[in-house]
Amino acid sequence: MRYWWVNQNQTYSQEVSGGYMWSPKRNVNGGRNPFYDAMREVSPGDLIVSFKNTEIPAIGVAQSYCYECPKPIEFGGVGLNWNFIGWKVDVSYTALSNIIRPRDYIDKISPLLPSRYSPLQKTGRGNQGVYLTELDDKLAYMVFNLIGQEATPFLNRNTVAETRSIYSSDAKDFIDWESQLTKQVESDEQITETERQSLINARIGQGRFKENVRRIETECRITKVDRLEHLRASHLKPWRDSDNTERLDGENGLLLTPSIDHLFDRGFISFENNGELLISPVADKGSLNKMGVPVDSILNVGGFTDGQKTFLDFHRESIFLEKRLK
Repeated sequence: MRYWWVNQNQTYSQEVSGGYMWSPKRNVNGGRNPFYDAMREVSPGDLIVSFKNTEIPAIGVAQSYCYECPKPIEFGGVGLNWNFIGWKVDVSYTALSNIIRPRDYIDKISPLLPSRYSPLQKTGRGNQGVYLTELDDKLAYMVFNLIGQEATPFLNRNTVAETRSIYSSDAKDFIDWESQLTKQVESDEQITETERQSLINARIGQGRFKENVRRIETECRITKVDRLEHLRASHLKPWRDSDNTERLDGENGLLLTPSIDHLFDRGFISFENNGELLISPVADKGSLNKMGVPVDSILNVGGFTDGQKTFLDFHRESIFLEKRLK
């Protein structure tokens, strides 16, 4: 279990009532942002301190891993320059009756603030530009102790461990988003019926897209299963992020067994361009091992075409749940 601090000044009411955290993937200028990248490190059961306008009004428990999701409609005019597609984590929030202001206790908190990626200024005000940042154990326990009795249940690691199995690691808005994109394809009068059906089938790794991938791939790179009926054509750059040409491009795919396809699509695994398997630090190693993913040894699955490498670059940058904070 890890501890996180989220500054939600502009979006507090929307995020808490909606049960989530959402951030853009990048800064407006396209640059990386460690406080957005931190979303990719959150795991179900992690504790989240919610900060709004100098106060801590709520504590949250992460209910999912990070996943791609469009900017929430309820944000309205907030963040007009933010990217449309960002990161989302489902969160169960508890409103606090004992709402504390960190600046009232800054003499206790200040010595524990990190020199980099601090959620607070030395005055106790929130650091502008910081959305989500990790708290070490000492700082987290100080904050929870200041909150008092309401925070005690959240600090019981045994309780969290026992109830972790009830958390949903499925992204609740994930399927809805892809369904909306499918409807856009279905209603697009600029494409033929044959093309429309091919694009819809490509979403589930079947049809013409699978045939195109077969021209390049012959088996699951990890499990070595080669019976076509047991394999899905998995997009390197996800169907939801691709244009219609990319959705059918054979170089934008691998043949994977369903469990490996799930891990790849959700960012728990990826590949270097040289074929080395990458495993996300948030992935459950025991589960991966049962799925046939070697977690205790280095696996190289072989080289990729130049076209595949381009799509893999996107997967590592925008899908893989990689540790980013340095």
